[in-house]
Amino acid sequence: MDLSRHAGRVALVTGAGSGIGRATTLRLAREGALVVGCDVDADGLATTTADLADAGLEATLLEGDITSQPDVDRVVDETIGRHGRVDVLANVAGINDWFLPAHEVDDDTWARVIAVNITGPLMLCRKVLPFMRDQQSGAIVNVGSVSSLGGGGSGVAYTTSKHAVIGLTRSIAWTYQEEGIRCCAVCPGAVATGIGSTSVPRSEWGLDRLRPVLALRRTIADPDEIAGVISWLASDEATNVNGAIVSSDGGWGAA
Repeated sequence: MDLSRHAGRVALVTGAGSGIGRATTLRLAREGALVVGCDVDADGLATTTADLADAGLEATLLEGDITSQPDVDRVVDETIGRHGRVDVLANVAGINDWFLPAHEVDDDTWARVIAVNITGPLMLCRKVLPFMRDQQSGAIVNVGSVSSLGGGGSGVAYTTSKHAVIGLTRSIAWTYQEEGIRCCAVCPGAVATGIGSTSVPRSEWGLDRLRPVLALRRTIADPDEIAGVISWLASDEATNVNGAIVSSDGGWGAA
């Protein structure tokens, strides 16, 4: 860990109330960033606040729903109001889809998963990009999944949303590269996070179809292992890395 890697930088992290988002908030703060974290889960943010205090770190934590444009606007505007810029955007927040296959997925599940996993990140990118363009600099790191790269890791809504994260990442990377803006994605495998009830199977048939792929997992990562990849991709050490899709799955995808 480089304690000066992000010194003086302003970083906005979604999903800061748990899992990879909490680990990223703590790591970037420890590495010198001025961090603003947001999450819809107030209790989760309270735990992150306690973890920051225990580590002797500070960050601004805001309650907000990334599927709500007014909330996205408020969080970004408050970040700019406090710090005057946004150097790093880490789109970490995400939910699973109960492993529902296409013939069983309901409209509400589809809409919610797509809203959280891809529409929210798009709205955040859309909001911060004008500021990054004015700065002529910025790094966006989106969190995908092994399900960004194959069809056997989860249900249809999650898999579709995480494939879309790759498209969002590559489009931004190509379109804004000449304005000093980079965009990459990290694709974790199994991670010990609090993704919670949305990972409880609601389709035994769907889960049975996924079992051969899920059985190939050999490791479960600590959230900080993924946060470390996010930190590096957002840093000056990765200035020549743009549009990259980086797997951090312990070799799961190599099978």
